[in-house]
Amino acid sequence: MKYLPLIWAGLWRKPIRTVLTLLSIVVAFTLFGLAHGVMAGLDALINQMSDTRLRIQSRINITEPLPLAYLARIEAVPGVKGAGFYNFFSGYYQDPKNGISSGAMDMSRLSIMFPEIQIPTEQLEAMRHTRNGALIGRSLAEERGWKVGDRVPLRSNVWTRKDGAPEWELDIVGIYEWKDNKIPSNELWLNYDYFDEARAFGTGTVTLYFARIDDPKRYAEIGEKIDGLFANSPFETQTQNERDWIRARINQTGNIAFFINGIIAAVMVALLFLTFNTMVQSVRERTPELAVLKTYGYGNGTVVTLVFVEAILLCLVAALIGVEIAALASPMVYKLIQADGIAFPWNVFGIGALIAVLVAALSGALPAWRVQRLDVVAALARR
Repeated sequence: MKYLPLIWAGLWRKPIRTVLTLLSIVVAFTLFGLAHGVMAGLDALINQMSDTRLRIQSRINITEPLPLAYLARIEAVPGVKGAGFYNFFSGYYQDPKNGISSGAMDMSRLSIMFPEIQIPTEQLEAMRHTRNGALIGRSLAEERGWKVGDRVPLRSNVWTRKDGAPEWELDIVGIYEWKDNKIPSNELWLNYDYFDEARAFGTGTVTLYFARIDDPKRYAEIGEKIDGLFANSPFETQTQNERDWIRARINQTGNIAFFINGIIAAVMVALLFLTFNTMVQSVRERTPELAVLKTYGYGNGTVVTLVFVEAILLCLVAALIGVEIAALASPMVYKLIQADGIAFPWNVFGIGALIAVLVAALSGALPAWRVQRLDVVAALARR
């Protein structure tokens, strides 16, 4: 502790420079925390997906429909415990900007497809018996202020009604959430029968199928059997486990990991030059003062350590502040990427601290080397 006043005095010898450097490091590590947090959040979201649930879509792309008649054949595949289907609705509320993640399903198969869903039994029964009923996620209900009993008029960017009505009048009969709230509950579901009967085109088709399997290790084998059923047909399929399916959808936007890591690397290199310049200037200005320390008996090792600790303290404190800001902002960011059930990974603090120490060590290496080779007499003569 006796060296702390020396370190503190060195840091605040030029207060404006120290504050500007501190703010620059905070901004850099806020960006690092947000970027790394998004990557970790996406990975965590993918890992929450079931490893016993397969998703079956058109081999061409996700927008190509599949015949509803495929359901019975998928259920008959050995190793499949049950199957269900889903049709994207692409709905919005009042304004196209107010998009609602939504889809049509057979509610009698909800527990087969998603056993993790938690919903009161009476609400699920009400959904099965209410033709224009809708189930909404807890997060969506809180965001929109909707509740059971509300009537929600939705429009769709894709699906028009054969009766010419502009809206789909849906009655909210239940609110669901996922077990442990680790998966976002921000979607609206409507009854497939109601949707299929009312839509103007595409009757008797679905966007994708879900299949529950008894052994996740047999996923590739079962997937090949399913795809083999429809090989060389007008509607060939592609089967993936849920984690690979989600990962593929994310990768369609590009190699996110590469871009984010590239941004982080560029920010850290710029930060390294900044802190290096700060430390070089600081040590150069204090050369006579460091020489005085040596005349008082402080050895080379002690003086060099003071320089390194000064750099580490500056970088580490600023880095932790930046990552903490990123942690506080992460719920909003996760909500934007529809991963609001994910918590900010705390290991980002550890990674940020290690990077901060590394940046400090590299930026302080040359100044420390100069201090070690400092000629006391020549330095004092410059006073």
